[in-house]
Amino acid sequence: MDMNAVFDEFPIIKSDRFILKKIDANHLEDVFEIYSNDKVFEYCGIIPKHNKETVKSMIGHFERDFNKKSRVKWGIFTHVESDKLVGIIEAFDFNQKVNMVTIGYFLAEAHWGKGIATEAVKALVRFLFHEVNVNRIQAEVMPPNEISKKVLIKNGFVKEGTLRQATVWSGKGVVDLEIYSILKNEYKNE
Repeated sequence: MDMNAVFDEFPIIKSDRFILKKIDANHLEDVFEIYSNDKVFEYCGIIPKHNKETVKSMIGHFERDFNKKSRVKWGIFTHVESDKLVGIIEAFDFNQKVNMVTIGYFLAEAHWGKGIATEAVKALVRFLFHEVNVNRIQAEVMPPNEISKKVLIKNGFVKEGTLRQATVWSGKGVVDLEIYSILKNEYKNE
């Protein structure tokens, strides 16, 4: 795993319709729109934030986590409106011994059902396999989150199984998680 490809400088990833790039304080309103919507985090281990100051400090945490080389949060922006944040996608739990990483993503509700998450995941997977040289990418999904499962399956991920009552997610208590993954040798760069 080439950690320098991720953390030397903030990586910018492009797809046909979107650009994944750094979120900064200028995007506060868009980040707040996402994080203050309870529906967005219905199936996530994140508690919605209804205080703009809290969200503002969170944006600083994105930078801190990047500098600590523990997590990267990209904003998903359209090529048409290059400063309009429509979602967030992240890579975290970089396990160098196993050569794997976990990803997650969420979109502003106004942008659901437009293929954005599918295309953003595709671009991130391509980056992680080709530039970072990871061997395994995984995602954790709450069993009722059918839409997220479809995004992963469209990108070649397979369901490995369910971890029953295996973790505590903020605001949700102890939850089951389904694990989806894709290995580099299974990856088809379409």
